[in-house]
Amino acid sequence: MIGTSGGCLSCADGSCDEMIMMTGWSDLDWNGMFGMTVPFAEILIRGTVMYWLLFLIFRFLIPRDVGGIGIADILILVIIADAAQNAMSGDYKSVTDGALLVGVLVAWNMFFDRLSYFWPAFRRFSTPPSLCLVSKGKLMRRNMRREFITEDELWEHLRREGVDSLDQVESVRMESDGGFSVLKRKDART
Repeated sequence: MIGTSGGCLSCADGSCDEMIMMTGWSDLDWNGMFGMTVPFAEILIRGTVMYWLLFLIFRFLIPRDVGGIGIADILILVIIADAAQNAMSGDYKSVTDGALLVGVLVAWNMFFDRLSYFWPAFRRFSTPPSLCLVSKGKLMRRNMRREFITEDELWEHLRREGVDSLDQVESVRMESDGGFSVLKRKDART
């Protein structure tokens, strides 16, 4: 137990080996907390390499998941969470190092968004194209296998759109974010 003078109450003579001293704001290592411990160039290079590596893995090796979150959204959340965690736990030794790394990652994400908007060729590289899963009422099984979409999963999405027969469907496409677009035939019963 700590006394008002900072010493241990059970050892009034101050001989306790486990004496805990209360510290004030002035005793904190402000330079260690906010000073840079890693050169900015190293932070820039590490952040850039990891962003590109994980972007390429998510874009080309991991199939799209059925949902509404894009690859870049997941990527930036995962990396920023890790960078912020390292800064908070002290792995970077300072908050400034972690904040700079987060800034590098956010800058790359914003740069990708702008490139995708202004340059269609980059958009084709960074965003997977939509994929036809049903065409004129026929299942495109090869495309379904490519994205690991089972027939049950496809039917779940079709039922949500009020479809109970493939005869009602002109096409179903899996969009770049993993969502489904269902185009019904004009002559189909509703």
